[in-house]
Amino acid sequence: MSLSAAKLEVGQTFTQVVADDLTRTQIVQYAGASGDYNPIHTDNLFATEVAGYPGVFAHGMLTMGLTGKLVTDTVGDGTLTDFGVRFVNQVWPGDTLTATATVSAIRQEDGQHFVDLDLVTVNQHGANVITGTASALCQD
Repeated sequence: MSLSAAKLEVGQTFTQVVADDLTRTQIVQYAGASGDYNPIHTDNLFATEVAGYPGVFAHGMLTMGLTGKLVTDTVGDGTLTDFGVRFVNQVWPGDTLTATATVSAIRQEDGQHFVDLDLVTVNQHGANVITGTASALCQD
């Protein structure tokens, strides 16, 4: 899938549930895949007793990756030119995350069309967990 600049409008939104009832197992699997074994993500006793959190929570980069799924599903493979986020709140086991990309600009540079997106991912309570931006090439 590749976006067509002619079919986009500023303000248009794309929304996707990117995690439904995130599990501790998924968080630990991400630790293994990323090599980030910080115990605040994998060891509940450490997270509560040593670090003072209510329990383990997801890696920020896991949440970014889940948000990235919406971005690549929206803009298509091989078109992403920029992607950055700010981690706003922690993501806990049991959270359901919904990501939304809003078209903020459609622009042309050096004869190529680009779409700029504002990103927000919220949990099941409507609290932002990530905000960010992305840009991608799109068809004429």
